[in-house]
Amino acid sequence: MKKTLALLFFFQLFFLSLMAQTLPPVDKSPMDMSYYPANYPVLKIQDKPTEALAARVVYSRPQKAGRTIYGGLVKYGEVWRLGANEATEIEFFKPVKIDGKKVAKGRYTLYAIAYEATWTFILNKNTDTWGAFKYDPKKDILRVTVPAEKITETVESLAMSFEKTTTGFKLVVAWDMVKAGLPISL
Repeated sequence: MKKTLALLFFFQLFFLSLMAQTLPPVDKSPMDMSYYPANYPVLKIQDKPTEALAARVVYSRPQKAGRTIYGGLVKYGEVWRLGANEATEIEFFKPVKIDGKKVAKGRYTLYAIAYEATWTFILNKNTDTWGAFKYDPKKDILRVTVPAEKITETVESLAMSFEKTTTGFKLVVAWDMVKAGLPISL
């Protein structure tokens, strides 16, 4: 009986060690998402949503980690995946307007081109892509240029959130000591 228990214990440890070896390590740039309205899934399960779900952004959060971000890691004037790993995706759950242009309900890839004073946000219909390596400008839905704003505190991990505005909401992207917002109208 003792030999059987010892043998079972050995095999359990062996299989657990095999399972641990097959799981990927924690990513240095973890994936995150943000909703408009904020915290929509939690509000929904509490039966407390004040507005219908309008948008969700899914992105990876690279770290500053002592690096020069803008003009360094993120080259000025080049298309950027707006995060790390997979290109950032935004989904609209109803039709919206961006820069006066109608955008249909659906899922899109969101890229950016950063400059010191402005950013150009790019909405593209090619989804499920890694980085900006296969970026195709022929698949752009729209481009909109917005001011880039210097902020006083360093944002260590890239962050995205939606903020309510008088005409709808905006997606605010902040990292290092810069933020920019993409205005979205309902």
